[in-house]
Amino acid sequence: MPVNKKKKVSPEKAAPSFTLVSVPSPSLSSVNILYIGAGFVGACSAAVSADSGHHTLVYDIDERRISMLGSNDRDTIENCLFEEGLGDLLVRNRSRIELTSDYRKTVSFLDGCDAIFMCLPTPEVGETGASDLSYYNDAADRLARALARRNKGRQTQYVVIVNKSTVPIAMADRTAEILRKRGVRNFGVVSNPEFLVEGKAVSGSLKPDRIVIGAWSEKDFAVMRRIYQRFVHAPGIEYVEVNPKEAAAGKLLANFILFNKLAICFDVIGRTCEAFPDLQFENVRRILAGDPRIGSWGLYNSLYAGGSCLIKDARSLSTQLKEAGKEPILVNETYLANRRQLLGFIDRAEKEAGFSWAGKRVTLLGVAFKRSTNDIRNTPAVDIVRVLQTRGAKEIRIYDPAAMDSFKELFPPSRKIKYFQNEAKAVDAADAVIIATDWPQFRGLGELLRGLKGRPLIMDGRRMLQHFYADLRKAGFSIIAVGSAKIGVRS
Repeated sequence: MPVNKKKKVSPEKAAPSFTLVSVPSPSLSSVNILYIGAGFVGACSAAVSADSGHHTLVYDIDERRISMLGSNDRDTIENCLFEEGLGDLLVRNRSRIELTSDYRKTVSFLDGCDAIFMCLPTPEVGETGASDLSYYNDAADRLARALARRNKGRQTQYVVIVNKSTVPIAMADRTAEILRKRGVRNFGVVSNPEFLVEGKAVSGSLKPDRIVIGAWSEKDFAVMRRIYQRFVHAPGIEYVEVNPKEAAAGKLLANFILFNKLAICFDVIGRTCEAFPDLQFENVRRILAGDPRIGSWGLYNSLYAGGSCLIKDARSLSTQLKEAGKEPILVNETYLANRRQLLGFIDRAEKEAGFSWAGKRVTLLGVAFKRSTNDIRNTPAVDIVRVLQTRGAKEIRIYDPAAMDSFKELFPPSRKIKYFQNEAKAVDAADAVIIATDWPQFRGLGELLRGLKGRPLIMDGRRMLQHFYADLRKAGFSIIAVGSAKIGVRS
C-alpha cells in the first residue's frame, strides 16, 4: 500500500544547516542512479543521492558544466551553479558520484541501473503556455534506444524512469509510450517533482518538507523508497505516494498558489500602500502575517516574480486547463498582474517623478532574478534594460555579485552598457539607481548614496532601503519604491 504520512515539523526545520547532515548508515542499501541533466535540479538531487550512499552517475551534454562540477574544487563548482553547499556536497561524496559528458558511460551504466532521473529543461514556447519538450523527448528517445540494448538485449535489469523535470500532467504516460516504441521492456515510469527553492536547493534537498512520489505500481514505489530511505520515516518530512498524474498536477498547482500569493501582494496589498501616503507597507504586512490563515510567506513586495518555475508553470497550467475545456481566468490574471507590476514600476519614474530616461545614466543593481543565485531566467533586469534602451538611456551601469557573466551573454559590454565590480563604482555619476535584486548587501546602500555628490532618482524595486527612506528624503533624494507612495517627489 502507498505510504502517506504527515508528521509535525521538528523545531530545527526552520533553519536547515549543512553541518547537521550525518553520514548515511552502512545498513542502508545503495542503488545505482543515473541523472540526465546537470542543472540546478539534477546536480543538487544527484549530490544528495550520493550523500545518501547511492552510486550516482550524472550526464550532461554541456562539457564545460561537467568539467566545473566535477573539478572537486568548491569555488569552481559554485561559480558554475551558485547553490550554497553544493560544492561541499560534491567534494565530500566524490567517491560515489561521477559526472560525464560521454554518453558511452551512461550506456554501460544501464546494465545495473535501478533508476534514471530525467532532469531536463522544459521551457515555455514563446509566450504560448506550451512546454517545449524537445530536450526531454530527444533525451528520452536516445535513452530508450540504449535501454532496449541493456543486458545484451535481454533487458533483465528492472529500471524506473523518474520524471524530475516539471512536465505536463499526463507526461508519465507519454514517457512510457516513447520507451515502448523503441522496444523497451521491464521498466516503470514515476513522477517525482521537486519543490526546491533556488539558492537553497541543497539545504532543501537535505531537509525537505515533503517528498512526493507518483507511481502506478507497488514495485515502483518500492524502488523509490530505497532511493529515499533516509527520508521515508524521518521526523518532519511528509512522504507522499500518489499516482503520477496527481504528483505532476500537485507540482503545477503548488507553484501557481505561490505565484498567486506574490501577485496578490504586488497587485493588491502593495498597490493599496502606494495609493495612500500614510500607509507603511511593513506595518500592513505585520497585521496580515499575524493571521495564521494568511501567514507571512510571499508578503514581501517586489517589482516582479521571476525565475524558472512560477511563470512557466502557471502558463503551462493555463494551457492544459484550456485544452481540457476549462477557463483558467484566475491563472491568467495572476500572470498579467505580475507583468503589470514590472511595467508599472518602470513607468512610475515618468508619471510620478517627471523623470525622463532619455540621455540619462542609469545604474541597475542586481540582474539575478533573486538573491543567492546566479540564475537570470525571467529576471526583471532583462525587461528593464530593454525598456531603458528603447527610451533612450545614455548609459546603463550594471552590478550584480553573482550573475553578471550570464547577463553579459545577453547584453555584452558596450559603449552604452557597462559592468562594474562593486555597487560603489556602479552608482557613481548615475542619474537614476534601480534596485532589482534583493541581495542583502544592498541594504547598506543608504550611506553610500547619501555620500554622492549628485542626487539620483532612487527606484527601489525590493524595498531594500525602506529603513533609510526618511534619511534619504531629508538628504534631498526622490524615491520611487514598490509598496510606497512617492517619497520626496513633487508632482
